[in-house]
Order: sequence, then C-alpha cells, then structure tokens
Amino acid sequence: MTNAVQSAQRPPLPPFDERTATIKVRLAEDAWNSRDAARVSLAYSIDSRWRNRAEFPRGREEIVAFLERKWSGESEYRLIKELWAFTNNRIAVRFAYEWQDKSGNWFRSYGNENWEFDEDGLMRLRFASINDLAISEAERKFRWPLGPRPLDHPGLSDLGL
Repeated sequence: MTNAVQSAQRPPLPPFDERTATIKVRLAEDAWNSRDAARVSLAYSIDSRWRNRAEFPRGREEIVAFLERKWSGESEYRLIKELWAFTNNRIAVRFAYEWQDKSGNWFRSYGNENWEFDEDGLMRLRFASINDLAISEAERKFRWPLGPRPLDHPGLSDLGL
C-alpha cells in the first residue's frame, strides 16, 4: 500500500455537525453496500481497531479478510444506516441489513455502531453490536438492486425499524 493511500483524507472531517455526520453515515452505507472489502477498508485508519460481534479485527488487512469472509456467506446483502448521535470526532449509528445464507434462509440483522475518527476523517475505532432475526422472503423490506440504496428508498425510521 502506498503512503498516499495510507494517509489520504476521507472527508467530511471532524469535528462533525449534523450535516457532515449524516454525510459520513451515508458514505459508509454506500461503501458497505458495494461489498467491495478493499474499498470499504480505505475508510479506516491503517491501525483501526474493531469489535464486530465477538471478532476483533485490527488494521486494514484484517478488516479486508473479515469482510470478505462475512460477505462470502451473506448473499443479497443490503444495508441501511441511520445517524443516531454525534459529537466532535465520534458518530453513533443504528443499522439494519438483510441477507440470505447459503441454505436460502433470510435474516435481518439489527445493530448499533460507535465510531471514532482521526483528524484525517479515517475511522480508528469501530464497535458494533449486532443481533440477527430470521425473516421470511415476504418480510423483506430492502429490495433495491444490489449496490447503493436509491436516494428515494425509505430509511430505517420511515420503515418503522
């Protein structure tokens, strides 16, 4: 990885206000919906620390490996994130995503994330708590084509989630 990639800024930068925090959340949602682990990892500092359920990836290489493993078992992955709170260099979000396992079972996973950013707008800490709910195909609410959520698609609050 080049030094330019390691040290690139990822606007919007802290300190956050409601507008910039909302933009940061939507950028994260769009990146995760790409299911491109390398792209997603660039939003994190090279020494980023995570807690994701019971896993603790450290640094971009472990984040990429984690995401590739995650998405290899979660087909039809679609995610919505929503700003919950923000201050200075921290953002809290709630999220839900729908996915199908290799046996064809559908799930909606709900969670909360706490993020902390460095001065370059790279996430250095990410703590995620997630619960899975089995759903039927008919209960799905996230039915847009794979990729970013369309701008006119309802968010979590609008969907009653």
